Amino acid sequence: MTNQTRINVVDSIMGSGKTSWAIQRMNEAPDFEKFIYITPYLEQVKRINNQTEKQFVEPNNNNADGSKMRSLKELIVNGKNIVSTHSLFQTADDELLGLLKGAGYTLILDEVMDLIDKANVTQRDITDLLALEHIEVVEKKVRWVCDDYEVNARYSDVMKLAQGGNLFYHRGRFLIWAFPPRVFNAFDDVFVMTYLFDAQIQRYYFDLYGFGYEYYSVKHNGERYELVEYNKQAEQREKLYELINVYEGKKNEIGERENALSSTFLRGMSDETVVEVQRKIYGYFRNDVKAKSKDIIWTTLKDAKTDLSGKGYVFSFLQCNARATNEYQDRWALAYVFNRYMHPIEKAFFEDNGVKVNQDLLAVSELLQWIYRSRIRNGEPIELYLPSSRMRRLLKEWANYEI
Repeated sequence: MTNQTRINVVDSIMGSGKTSWAIQRMNEAPDFEKFIYITPYLEQVKRINNQTEKQFVEPNNNNADGSKMRSLKELIVNGKNIVSTHSLFQTADDELLGLLKGAGYTLILDEVMDLIDKANVTQRDITDLLALEHIEVVEKKVRWVCDDYEVNARYSDVMKLAQGGNLFYHRGRFLIWAFPPRVFNAFDDVFVMTYLFDAQIQRYYFDLYGFGYEYYSVKHNGERYELVEYNKQAEQREKLYELINVYEGKKNEIGERENALSSTFLRGMSDETVVEVQRKIYGYFRNDVKAKSKDIIWTTLKDAKTDLSGKGYVFSFLQCNARATNEYQDRWALAYVFNRYMHPIEKAFFEDNGVKVNQDLLAVSELLQWIYRSRIRNGEPIELYLPSSRMRRLLKEWANYEI
């Protein structure tokens, strides 16, 4: 499948000025060019509102339907510049698509979106839907074939997803939803701003649907931000790595195996292992770097947070996929107790559809984004406890441009 819209990927290291370039781009655009700026963070919504010379409007629920989606559609009809969050944009439907077509909007996507998800149905539900002949599967794609199904009936959510043409039957066990690619084709121009795009699920999604994309980086010449040809050798990774003092010592023993501290490992920990990992985190902060609670951020798999929380750092947790927040930019003592792999269902879904994935690059990408929430964003050194041997290796390979 070939699509007409070509995606502009602004792939630039954290702190290089991606958002500043976007604000400059929007401020200098002619009046007839309209923008929809989508970001995962309310903090960025405020920044766009405060720093752009054009008037941007945020969708709200002050309408008859009490719906932000209704508000978004009304703003498009009225030709407004719009700033909103990923969560609203992910619920795009055919009506929104119709309003966007030919409306002259440029989409700026601040960070990648979650564009695939496992539908909330069981294997038994799928078996029943097939037996009742409500659905059929053609080349892995699920089609809804029941003409008189009630809108509010039990499987109405499945019906809506299937009718959108973006529901897949995966390995005889799961229904996988994918964001409708037609939405991207409804824009005159699309910019995706992120770092290490090759690692992102959104890139695999674009490959799945046959989108083309061009890479750029942001360069600041002292006065202006410019898009330049992508060149990872210009990122000066070694300078960032020099600011990270990675712990090397006995506390790393818990992460020596390649898959240690993975999601499976963390969910299956015995009580003894929980105590051991918790003790090592505590010992690192208390004895190795002598940090106080106000100096610390730490993370692990969300499901293991409660078990691994300990005295002195329990309130310093920052989720492992955190991006674009400045709230922790004074923190210098970090512990990343996680070994990141792509979810097996996501990995299998893309690979079954002929799209290669890079788990190692995904892991280091999320690690770097998390580290950058600390004071390293201000050019100040940090201390890092990274007990997974795999994650330490990947960080070094990134710094040496090997990945």
